[in-house]
Amino acid sequence: MVPAAATAASPPAKKSPRSRRGKKSDDVKTTEVGPAGVAPAKADGAATETSEAGDTKTGDTKTGGTKTADESDPDRKDAKGEADGEDAEDGKEAGSSEPADPFGAFAPEPELVPGRVGRVTRTSGSAVARFFAHEWTLAAIGSVLLAILMTWPAVLHPATTIPQDIWDPTLQAWQMSWAGHILTTDPLQLWHANAFYPDQYSYAFSDTLLGYAPAGMIGSGPEAAIVRYNIVFVFIFAFAFFGAYALVRQLGAGRTGAAVAGAAFAYAPWRLGQAGHLHVLSIGGIALSLAMLARGHGFSFTKGYEPEKRRWGWVVGGWAVAAWQVSLGFGIGMPFIYALLFIVLITAIVWFYKQIFRWAVRRPFGWKLFFANLGGGLLFTAVSGMMAYPYLQVLKLHPEGKREESIISLFSPPLKGFFISPPESWLWGDAYANARSTLGWAPEMALLPGFFLYGLAFAGLFVSVWKLKHRIWLGVGVVITAMLAMGSNGPGHGDWGYMALYRVLPGFEGIRTSGRLMVWVTLFLALLAAGAVSAFADRAVELFADQTQSDVGDRAGVWRLITLIPLVLVLAEGIHKPGPNPEVPVSPVAMSTLQAPLMVLPTHELLDMNVMLWSTDGFPKMVNGGSGFTPDDQQIMRLNMQQFPDAATVAQLRELNIHTVVVLRDRAQGGEYAKAIDAPIDGLGISRTEQGNVILYKIDG
Repeated sequence: MVPAAATAASPPAKKSPRSRRGKKSDDVKTTEVGPAGVAPAKADGAATETSEAGDTKTGDTKTGGTKTADESDPDRKDAKGEADGEDAEDGKEAGSSEPADPFGAFAPEPELVPGRVGRVTRTSGSAVARFFAHEWTLAAIGSVLLAILMTWPAVLHPATTIPQDIWDPTLQAWQMSWAGHILTTDPLQLWHANAFYPDQYSYAFSDTLLGYAPAGMIGSGPEAAIVRYNIVFVFIFAFAFFGAYALVRQLGAGRTGAAVAGAAFAYAPWRLGQAGHLHVLSIGGIALSLAMLARGHGFSFTKGYEPEKRRWGWVVGGWAVAAWQVSLGFGIGMPFIYALLFIVLITAIVWFYKQIFRWAVRRPFGWKLFFANLGGGLLFTAVSGMMAYPYLQVLKLHPEGKREESIISLFSPPLKGFFISPPESWLWGDAYANARSTLGWAPEMALLPGFFLYGLAFAGLFVSVWKLKHRIWLGVGVVITAMLAMGSNGPGHGDWGYMALYRVLPGFEGIRTSGRLMVWVTLFLALLAAGAVSAFADRAVELFADQTQSDVGDRAGVWRLITLIPLVLVLAEGIHKPGPNPEVPVSPVAMSTLQAPLMVLPTHELLDMNVMLWSTDGFPKMVNGGSGFTPDDQQIMRLNMQQFPDAATVAQLRELNIHTVVVLRDRAQGGEYAKAIDAPIDGLGISRTEQGNVILYKIDG
């Protein structure tokens, strides 16, 4: 044996590029493993291999004259035992006193010949430089920069414009503002918002975006609400990209494949048509929580279950992120809840089956991991229950809020919808104009996830870094989730798919649009594509690694650029058409100066969304409100107020204790509420004043 000091002093032996990328070198010798899973220690020359995914595989592990079982054989791998597994959970690598890199746990840094940036950061010794050169730092920064570019011009005029249109986005800007305001003033009134007066639980009339409440605590008033919305709008695309990237890296694919998956998940063409629905776009927590849970359990597609890599902290974090995702709303959160429940049940069944019948070596789970799952699961359940309670109260008070089967059918996309692009797509939008005209409700039925993504995913069924069984299950996942997304247009009019879930599972009766299950179709397609692209990237690296050393420097950059072609193609499909972000209407009156409760005329589901944004100036109680459904009492109020001012409407306002009516002249002229502009008010006991475009009525008690 060569002394350790001599080994450290001697220059490292050159390894061929192929061996560094995960292929066995010609001089690597294997050692036959005995029945007990150990073999004599090997002499000098043990080689370390690194896969493109960034995982290091040791050709010969020496531990007191014995060698661990071959890790490539899942039935013979040494799980080390309970004690070693628990040490690993405490954040230290097995056999080392140094704490493990918590972010490198997803994808340890590969042992490659460092480039220019790598040489600078390694020789500088600067912790700051190493931090900014770390894969996860670069991934996070790159996600944000890409999101700014892909959502441009959302950040160009963040205080005056808003993406897509001035309706749903202004409602969602109000939702974030209300959550931040009420949680810092009167948390017990969270669900009883200032809009939809006098209805209770009005904050739960649509998906709440409650998870963005911390952002809502910064600033006040309509302008701050718009700025906040634009920042969050960019953030959700960056978060979706980063979450999918982390998931693919944890499952064992390379960086290029992870980037393609992130691009597909965040910028699929169908998402362009949902640009006004922040609750539908907010999906990053799904992918990131799955990545953290997989990491905490030591699971990947490429290596299966590795108990020595368990980290209970990642498990708790994964459940916390999942709970945060559900707090954004049930439209996306309800299917996620059932998906997690399904994953937990299947994982438990498979683990017990393999522990009893398949694994020759015991593979511990550990008490720390058990209690981490128990605590994290209880947190997830508590948040889900907290979110479900007000929605159940809404259905109890307003049975009209339940989505009838006829509504589900109205918004169920046909099969051809998966191949039709929304009009916002720069690449495909115009080409599919005629096809969109054949859809019953194109905004929810044009669900193209990307033709390039389809092609890459199809290739991933045959050529991939994933094992065959995982490819098969991912393909099955695509088919099943697509059938569910079709709603009543699925097999048997949906009776064998979505409609069965709608009739059996609690919560599904509150979801209007089955097509939003495209989130899961896209995720499965992205994972398949990532496997194919990673295999392609591995092969490309091998091609230039086989060249002479002098050729490598000249050709390496070219080959790496070639591996980025799938990423460019997927991103090209996610580019939206250039168009102006509409300016948000400015409040014509200072809402905080008005005596509440109040009502603004004209009133309509869409117009009231602007009024809700204006009400962030003081949050006065008001009858106005727009959301996912219209309560019957509000609809009656809207019809009655078309006769305001008269004796009947004034009496109704007094009964509801409403003190102020605001009439917007430019919106009321020539419409159903035109009478409110200048109708006589003699004998009604009310007063009228005019302030430019605003007409104010004061109603005496």
